[in-house]
Amino acid sequence: MFSQSSLTDIILLLLIFFLLTSSFVTNFGIRVNVPQATSSVTTEANQISVAITPEGVFYVDGEQTARANLSIVIRQVYQNKPNSSLVIRADRDAIVDDAVRVMNIGRALNMNIVMATERD
Repeated sequence: MFSQSSLTDIILLLLIFFLLTSSFVTNFGIRVNVPQATSSVTTEANQISVAITPEGVFYVDGEQTARANLSIVIRQVYQNKPNSSLVIRADRDAIVDDAVRVMNIGRALNMNIVMATERD
């Protein structure tokens, strides 16, 4: 017959490990390598996220969007979420012209534009 106290300790340690590591998981489905900034601003929950990959692929709120339909899709999402901010999550290796294209669309819609970065 063996003591179950050591088994309980192992399970408790595993539970603590998974609780600590699960809080570090990001909620974004598209992984882009954003540049770093020394200061940061928190954004409100009412936002439209546009991710730009190094290959020039656009994702509006997680949905892949063609370059030709980008302004139409952002406008439709903005109509469903009025007064929302436009958060641009461009990869540091993405073409600057792609980020400027998204900024121009947000400016035409009079949206607040935020560029997502990582802290140092």
